[in-house]
Amino acid sequence: MPSVLFVFTSANKTLTGAETGWYLPEAAHPYYVLAPHVNIDFASPAGPNPPLDPASVEAFKEDKQSMDFLKDATVKQKFQSARKISDVKPNDYDAIFYVGGHGPVIDLASDPVNAKLASDFWAANKIVSAVCHGPAALVQAVDSNGKPIFAGRQFTGFSNEEENQVGKVKDVPFLLEDKIQSLGGKYTKADKPWGPKVVVDGRLITGQNPASAAGVGEAILKALK
Repeated sequence: MPSVLFVFTSANKTLTGAETGWYLPEAAHPYYVLAPHVNIDFASPAGPNPPLDPASVEAFKEDKQSMDFLKDATVKQKFQSARKISDVKPNDYDAIFYVGGHGPVIDLASDPVNAKLASDFWAANKIVSAVCHGPAALVQAVDSNGKPIFAGRQFTGFSNEEENQVGKVKDVPFLLEDKIQSLGGKYTKADKPWGPKVVVDGRLITGQNPASAAGVGEAILKALK
């Protein structure tokens, strides 16, 4: 059975001091797509029990999978035993998946340990995937020639328009759409804000927003087969 590492942020505050963390459906939806078919481990920079963005719980309180995820005994155990990313060995996994929320832009994007982890997964020919703000965790990831893994590749992620609509532009150190394009990535997005969009470019799989999370899970599953 293939193994997938879900990576969560350890950041619980944005640049303005607003509460943040990982975004509930962006973990829950892909988890339930993948869990019947793959082994899943959790990790974060600080290890166990990474902070959940409380706003995502409120926004998705009517979403059955999100609520099930919070009550799921297996999921709770995975969070309690989440590894530090510094202890992860890429050879133990077939894919890495970065859960979104504004948190990854705050910590994972500039974390040298994470930059090495993502680069090592890429160098080992593993699937590298992320949703919403998750691709921010890959901005320092490079290939064996030292080039950004986004260079010349199609990607998606939280759009400038969506960031403006949620009023969080001042909360993050950069806008994801602009930052990754500056690394040579070719950005595409859904026809309308908040619509589902998943982009697969070889081993790089990205999703635009919460509505794209299940689709990223499906794309990972397909790539693993």
